[in-house]
Amino acid sequence: MVTLETAPFEAEPGSAVEITALDTALWGVLPYVMVVVLVGGLVWRYKYDQFGWTTRSSQLYESKMLRIASPLFHFGLLAVIAGHFFGLVIPMAWTQAVGMSQDFYHFNALFVGGIAGVGTLGGIILLIYRRRTTGPVFMATTTNDKTMYVVLTAAIVFGLWTTLASVFEGEHGHNYRETVAPWFRSLFVLQPDIAAMAAAPFSFHLHTLVGMALFVIWPFTRLVHAFTAPLHYLFRPYIVYRSRDAATRRGWAPVGTRDRDTRNR
Repeated sequence: MVTLETAPFEAEPGSAVEITALDTALWGVLPYVMVVVLVGGLVWRYKYDQFGWTTRSSQLYESKMLRIASPLFHFGLLAVIAGHFFGLVIPMAWTQAVGMSQDFYHFNALFVGGIAGVGTLGGIILLIYRRRTTGPVFMATTTNDKTMYVVLTAAIVFGLWTTLASVFEGEHGHNYRETVAPWFRSLFVLQPDIAAMAAAPFSFHLHTLVGMALFVIWPFTRLVHAFTAPLHYLFRPYIVYRSRDAATRRGWAPVGTRDRDTRNR
C-alpha cells in the first residue's frame, strides 16, 4: 500500500544541506504564524466586520471589461489552485504507482500550469488596468486594495517564473516534488522538513514567501469573499413568478392608475 510521504529529505550524494537559523524561522516557524494570522483574522473579520465582508463590487461603474477580466482571472486561478493541490499534496510515489511517469507528469504540469498561469496573469492585469483607467472604479480603490493587488500579482508572477524556468532548464530543472512538496506535507503532521525546503532553489523560496504574505493579508482585504460560499441558495424556497396569460383569472386583474392608463393609449 502506498502511504503519504513524510520521510526527511535526503540530499544527493556529495551535497550537503546546511540548515541555518533563518531556514528554521522561514520554513519551520513562519508557516504556522501565517496559519494563526489567517484563521484568527478571518474569525475577527467575521465577528466585527460582517458588513465589510464583501468584494465591494464595481460592476455598476464598468462591466464591459469586467466580463472578460473577471472570468479569465477566476477560472485561471481555479486551475492554478488545482495544479498546486495535485503537485504538493499528492506524493510522487502515488502517481508513479498508477503508471504516470515523471516525464508525463512534468509535461502536463508545464503545459496546463503555463496556460493557467498566463490566463490568471492576463486576468489580473486587465483588472488592474480597468481599475486604474476607469475613474469611478479608481476613486473607490483603497490603499488596502492596492497592497492586495501588488502581493497577489507578485505571487502569480513568481509562480509563473518557476514554471517557465522549468521549461528552459528541461531535464536539468529542479523537481519540486522532491523538496517543496514533502516540506508542504510535513507541515500538516507538525514535523516540518526544513532541510527539504532549504534545498529548493531561490525562485521557489521567493514564490513561497510571497504566497505566505498573501495569506497573511487575506483576512483584511476584499479577498475574504473567497471563503463565503452561498450554501443557503441550495435550501431556499422556490421563487414563484406569475405568468402573463392572456386570460386573467379572477382576483388577478391588473390595477391601473390614471397616469399609466393615459400613457398606454
